[in-house]
Amino acid sequence: MRAPSDTSVYVHFPFCARKCPYCDFATRAIAPAEVPHVAYADAVLRELDDRTASLEGRRLVSVFFGGGTPSLWEPREVGRVLRGILGAFGEHGELEISAECNPSSFDDARADGLREAGIGRISLGVQSLDDGRLKFLGRLHDSSLALAALRRAVARFPRVSGDLMFGMPGQTLAALAAEIARIADTGIEHVSAYSLTVEPGTVFSELARAGRLPLAPEEDTASMFVDAERVFEGLGLSRYEVSNYARPGAEARHNQHYWRGGAYLGLGAAAVGCLDHGVGSARRYRNQPEASAYLESTADVREETTEDLDAQTLIREALMLGLRTREGVDVAEVTARSGVPVHRGREPAIARAVERGHLLDDGRSLVVPRDRWLMLDGIVADLF
Repeated sequence: MRAPSDTSVYVHFPFCARKCPYCDFATRAIAPAEVPHVAYADAVLRELDDRTASLEGRRLVSVFFGGGTPSLWEPREVGRVLRGILGAFGEHGELEISAECNPSSFDDARADGLREAGIGRISLGVQSLDDGRLKFLGRLHDSSLALAALRRAVARFPRVSGDLMFGMPGQTLAALAAEIARIADTGIEHVSAYSLTVEPGTVFSELARAGRLPLAPEEDTASMFVDAERVFEGLGLSRYEVSNYARPGAEARHNQHYWRGGAYLGLGAAAVGCLDHGVGSARRYRNQPEASAYLESTADVREETTEDLDAQTLIREALMLGLRTREGVDVAEVTARSGVPVHRGREPAIARAVERGHLLDDGRSLVVPRDRWLMLDGIVADLF
């Protein structure tokens, strides 16, 4: 069982060389020469210092530099922030320390610098190995640059992941299988495979409303969701979460900590954090999303929103996240964290889901069978 004091850290880097048309993350485009490398690191370390009191008694289990494009950040500043994080925790074991990178900003010098800074796991935003689809997605790299970046990462880092998108217009199952095989052939041991979705507030959303965005039929995307698992499994990568595949032992420990409802400290503009405060209570916050405002912020104005989570909210979120995974929800763990039995008040809903084959319940865990993952949102909603 995961100790209640185990805590992860997420550092959000809000800058990109270009904002992708499908992206709804809190990021903004900036010329690489204009990135405030030192100033942003200073701001993150100030926030860390302001939050130090909330870290007492916690054990650090993972650190993730996400974005945005953290590979635009000078590695020496990444290393300075990482040293600050390690120093703020009184205890930590063997850590997974990850950084998201884009192939367009991941050359030899940047890769070497990140390794020297203490990064041990690289997550590369490949998205596709088809030049036409990469252009459709607004990416700055082509397929050859993506493959070179993957091989560069595999040669330098013990753990490497790649992002891959499917469900794009004109994409076939055979084409997706070929992309999966090519990305696996680089030697990486983890792949996050997501279907293309049109998020509100994005360029793609505006194009879709105007009828100018070609989209794949829903049934094609569903077929790819199912077929991708067969292809990955044939290459030795098992699906351990709805959108994630890994060789045994290469699962993303930082993400697993999220899915199990673990506490996490968020640092940086638009970063979200959620720290438990005893049994059945936690506090979630979201920082000021504008990078320029964050750079000047102080503790009393840094957070844009806060939310107190009670026992039932903790249980609902545990179901929402945990049922996305192969291992499902650990009933005893969630009960210990929330102070309320997971089944209480949900007995009829759980019984119906079990009867329909949507849920497995052995008393120790709740698991959605793999052949029902396409129905996951509805299954979880019925348990709320």
